[in-house]
Amino acid sequence: MDIVFSSKKLMKQLSEAKTMEKAFGDRRTKKLKILMTQLRAAPSLAAFAPPYSPPHRCHELTGNRKGQLSLDLDHPYRLTFIPNHDPFPMRSEGGLDWAQVTAIKIKGVEDTHG
Repeated sequence: MDIVFSSKKLMKQLSEAKTMEKAFGDRRTKKLKILMTQLRAAPSLAAFAPPYSPPHRCHELTGNRKGQLSLDLDHPYRLTFIPNHDPFPMRSEGGLDWAQVTAIKIKGVEDTHG
């Protein structure tokens, strides 16, 4: 999957091991490294669709975060992102077509419930 980042700072934090550890700590860094490797290797977001998503539980967000998705890290933190397609690929019956999402834009590492 193609990955871009919402800022140069975030790109550095999620691409360089030392910067990642400084920004997120040892425990979250281990999870982020695994997730970033899995995201880069996946042909599309369908690889993360239920029932394939555990333990990261990839899911679409709602409310003021509609259009965003998240992957669980260490509670309560999540890796948040959006499909990097214009327009977003949608299924004919409604909802995001995860199989057609081949590029994402990472928004951040955050507590989405805060």
